[in-house]
Formats: sequence, structure tokens, C-alpha cells
Amino acid sequence: MIAAPALTIVLADYGNPRDAAAVIALLDAYARDPMGGGAPLAEGVRARLIGDLAANAQAFSLIARLDGVPVGLANCFMAYSTFAAAPIVNIHDFAVLPGHRGAGIGKALLAAVEAEALKRGACKITLEVLSGNHPAKALYASQGYGDYQLDPAAGQALFWQKRLT
Repeated sequence: MIAAPALTIVLADYGNPRDAAAVIALLDAYARDPMGGGAPLAEGVRARLIGDLAANAQAFSLIARLDGVPVGLANCFMAYSTFAAAPIVNIHDFAVLPGHRGAGIGKALLAAVEAEALKRGACKITLEVLSGNHPAKALYASQGYGDYQLDPAAGQALFWQKRLT
């Protein structure tokens, strides 16, 4: 009998070289994916990322590993809801390596984010997803995520940006 690979999800320790390397490698793989922009992380970003995350008390990352091999990542940041007077968790980056998609890793990673958010007293979890990323949208919807709106007559919230650099 062949044993199924063991999936573990851990809160990354940015001071641990193994976790730091996993965060960078997984984020770089995501950046290279068409849904992540299709280009590798810049060397300067690779050099600064872990130190910057470690210095940001609002940041946390979850790493999914199959038999110890990193296969998924959620980089998250704490924010605050003024309407609820409670913390919010924003999933800023969410990725599962292409060869491991569709195996339940994303679902398990979202559940781990939710457990961590509840532990931190968050009232909700937010994320952004590209309108053309149908597999990700299906995963998120299956786990209870959906468009944000206060009043249907006012429409759905849109994610906008203004680049400063």
C-alpha cells in the first residue's frame, strides 16, 4: 500500500531560513504565473521581502507543504474594520504550485487562513482575484467568499490602485 502525501500548513517563521526560502520560492512561482503577472520577482524584492515581512507586525504567511515540500502560500496582512470595530485579515497573495492545483491544497490553505483570522479576532477575510481567474474564483466561492456590497443599489465594491513608483 502506498501512503498518501501528508499535507501540513504552518505559520511561517520569517527568521527560519527554511520558511524564508519557501516564502520567496512560492511567491516567485506565483509571480511567474500569468495570474501573478508572468514575470519573476525582481532581485531587490527577493533581497528585501523577508526582512520587510518580519518587520511588519501586521504580516503573516502560511505555507502548505506536501511531505515537507512547499506547494502553497498565503501572505496575509491585518487591517481594521471601522464599521465593525474589529480586525480584518486580507489575503494579499494566495498561490498553489501548478502541479498541485485541484488536489484540495487551496481549500486547506483557506481553512488555515480562516482559523488564524479567528484566532486573531478578525471579523472578516478579504482578498482580490482577477476577473478572468475562473479556477480561483470557483475555489473562493466554494469556501463562502463573494463580492462585497453594502447595498445592492449602490453596486459592488471595486478594487482600484494608483501606482506611486
